Amino acid sequence: MRPDLCKAAVLHVPFVDVINTMADASLPLTVPEYLEWGNPAVRKEYDYMKSYCPYTNMAAKDYPAILVRTSFNDSQVMYWEPAKYVAKLRATKTDKNPLLLYTNLAAGHGGSSGRYDRLRESAFTYAFILAELGISK
Repeated sequence: MRPDLCKAAVLHVPFVDVINTMADASLPLTVPEYLEWGNPAVRKEYDYMKSYCPYTNMAAKDYPAILVRTSFNDSQVMYWEPAKYVAKLRATKTDKNPLLLYTNLAAGHGGSSGRYDRLRESAFTYAFILAELGISK
């Protein structure tokens, strides 16, 4: 909602298209999570969801450097949701800041489970943040 407040952002398996995802009652977690996120079939809840949904509220303006991380085997946030968000953001944003989509093809919602694989993922994320803050040298 306030991309001007930071220089870099890392979104780990982000739930960014709330309205469309919650409108699909066939997804395993949708109906049980109506209490948390809202039910877009109920007008009052839809209006509230529309006020906070990142995908819906994307606008032509400057955004910080962003690294979006997702996993192909995520059962909670389907990989296409962050991918769709990145595609729309690339077409919408007005800055030249990096916008990276990192898709782990072998992991689930929490990323890699092996110790060294998890460390490599963390190192990649920290390298992105440090580079964007100008601390990488």
